[in-house]
Amino acid sequence: MSSRRVVITGIGVVSPIGNDLASFWNGILEGRNGVGPITQFDASEFRTKFAMEVKDFDPESRVDRKTLRLLDRFAQFALVAAAEAMEYSGLDPSADPTRYGVITGSGIGGLAEIEVQHNNFRDRGPSRISPYFVPKMMMNAASGQIAIQHGFKGFNFATVSACASSQHALGVAHDSIVSGHCDAVLAGGSEAAITPLGVGGFCSLKAMSSRNDEITTAMRPFQASRDGFVMGEGGAIFVFEELEHARKRDARIYCEVLGFGFTDDAYHITAPDPQAPMAVAAMRAAIENAGRNLDEVDYINAHGTSTPLNDVMEMQAIRELFGAHSEKLMVSSTKSQIGHLLGASGAVELAAIAVGIREGVVPATINQVDPDPECDLDSVPDEPREAPIRVALSNSFGFGGHDACLCLGRFED
Repeated sequence: MSSRRVVITGIGVVSPIGNDLASFWNGILEGRNGVGPITQFDASEFRTKFAMEVKDFDPESRVDRKTLRLLDRFAQFALVAAAEAMEYSGLDPSADPTRYGVITGSGIGGLAEIEVQHNNFRDRGPSRISPYFVPKMMMNAASGQIAIQHGFKGFNFATVSACASSQHALGVAHDSIVSGHCDAVLAGGSEAAITPLGVGGFCSLKAMSSRNDEITTAMRPFQASRDGFVMGEGGAIFVFEELEHARKRDARIYCEVLGFGFTDDAYHITAPDPQAPMAVAAMRAAIENAGRNLDEVDYINAHGTSTPLNDVMEMQAIRELFGAHSEKLMVSSTKSQIGHLLGASGAVELAAIAVGIREGVVPATINQVDPDPECDLDSVPDEPREAPIRVALSNSFGFGGHDACLCLGRFED
C-alpha cells in the first residue's frame, strides 16, 4: 500500500436544507426536510409538482457578478461550495498550484441554459443564441471556473456517470493523491436539473414520487409504500489533501479518505441488477483498497433512492457482503432529507458523513412510515444517532449500471 494518506481539510455545501456547511449540518441534526412545491417554473401540468430546491441562494456572496454571467446554476452551486471549502481549509492556492487539481461531477450539467438558448433559437432565430451558451452548458464548466477562481493549475476535468458522477470525482481525487500526481484536489459535484425538461423527463420515466398531496413524506427510502424519488439540487466541494501536506500547515482534519471501489453492472441502462453482484464488488473493492476488514465498518450512507428496485437491491447487496455483521451496521439515506441530487448526490452526502465521523453522529433516514420487510437493516429511523463511526461507506449507483463506493474513516495519527 502507498504511504500517502488522504484527508479532508475543507468542505463547502449548497443544499435544500442549508447553503453552507454549518446550516446544512444543523439541518441534518434537526432532521430537516427540504421538500416543497416547485417554484422555478409552473409545474401544474406535471405528474410531479414538488422537489427539494435550494432556497435563498445568494451566489454574489462568494462569486463576483461578472463571473456569474458565465455560469449556469449548476456551476454557481459548485463555485460557491468551492469558495467555502477553500476558506475553511486555509490552503494557500499559490503555494504550488501545479500540484493542485480540480475534479467535479455532474450527471446533467447546464440543462437550464440549454432550455433557455433553445427557446431563443426557436423564437428569435440563430443570431439570438448567446455567445455564453457553450461555456455555460458544458459539463466541465464548473471545474474550469473553479480552477480560474483559485489558480489551481494541475489536472482539471469533469466526471459524468449519471447519479454516480460526483462519487467518481471524489474517488479519482483520492487515487490521484495516493499515486503522487498531486498534493491537493478540489473535488465534488453539483446539479441543477429542476427545470421543465429535467422534471418532465424523470416524470416520463415514472422514476419520481407522485405524492403531490403528501409531499412532506414522499421521499421515504426503505418503506413498503415508496413510489420514487424526490428531485433535489445543490452541490458540495471538498479539499482532499495529502496528510503530510496538511500537517505541515496545521490544517483542521475532518476525516480520512481511505479507499475507493467502482464497477459496472453491464445489465440495463436504467435498472440495477437485482442480484447486485457488482454493487457487492464495488463495496468490497473500496474496503480492500482501504486496507480495512468488513467487521470494522460501522455505517453505510446508502444510495437509498426510495425507488422500488434500488432499495431492495442495495439492502440485499449489503447483506451478501457483510453476512452476520450486517445486523450491526447502521444504514441510512440522507436523500430522505435533501432529495436525490442526481450527479451531486455522492458529494453532498459525503459532507454529512465527514462531519458525522468527526462529531460521532450518524445521519437519520426520515419519513419511516411503513418499513419494507425486504429492507430490514438498521436505517437509523427518523432521528440522527450519537454513535462512534470508525469506518463508513458511501454508495452511489447510476443509470448506465455505474457502481461507486467511497470508504471513509476517523482520522488517527
